[in-house]
Amino acid sequence: MSSLKVGLTGGIGAGKSELSRRLESYGAVVIDADRVAREVVAPGTPGLAGVVAAFGEAVLAPDGSLDRGRLGEMVFADASLRAKLNAIVHPLVGRRMQELERAAGEGAIVVHDIPLLAENHLADNFDEVVVVDVPPRVQAERLARERGMTPEQARARMRAQATRAERLAVATIVVDNSGSLAELDREAGDLWAELRRRAKRRAEREAGRPGR
Repeated sequence: MSSLKVGLTGGIGAGKSELSRRLESYGAVVIDADRVAREVVAPGTPGLAGVVAAFGEAVLAPDGSLDRGRLGEMVFADASLRAKLNAIVHPLVGRRMQELERAAGEGAIVVHDIPLLAENHLADNFDEVVVVDVPPRVQAERLARERGMTPEQARARMRAQATRAERLAVATIVVDNSGSLAELDREAGDLWAELRRRAKRRAEREAGRPGR
């Protein structure tokens, strides 16, 4: 029985990481794209060497690691530099995520936690796409409260991502996280039950039995 491959995404401040942690506690194999992206540019990796070759040694911290803040400032406002960085990092991230997925084993529910799933047109790579959804007003409030952003900074970060409509357009399941963490606990439980049902139906189809 093959694994069920789930893409999980949501706008900044939507609470995707909170949902991801809850799914992991239920037994999902979570592959975090941000974590993998840090791994592939760790000191001594070909990824870091490629970034330094493209952007110069100014992107290195004193300890030889990647200064992500400085690199982020360089690419945030320049689409051509972002594309240059993505061309180096994305293939490395993709290969590493495939390795982790294969290691999950048969029958696993593998959740790929990918902030920019809609932006990078990755929805077709997954059996299911879960979008954590909140109204933009709630996003902005959370970014101010939890990350200390000004309203202008919050709006700029939100504008740099896909629109709410673009994310919802690729969803096969939508999780509303505009309420409390206790409500998210209930949503996560319902989502896990639904993913298990869909995994079972898929396995039955693969085996040539009608799903229910």
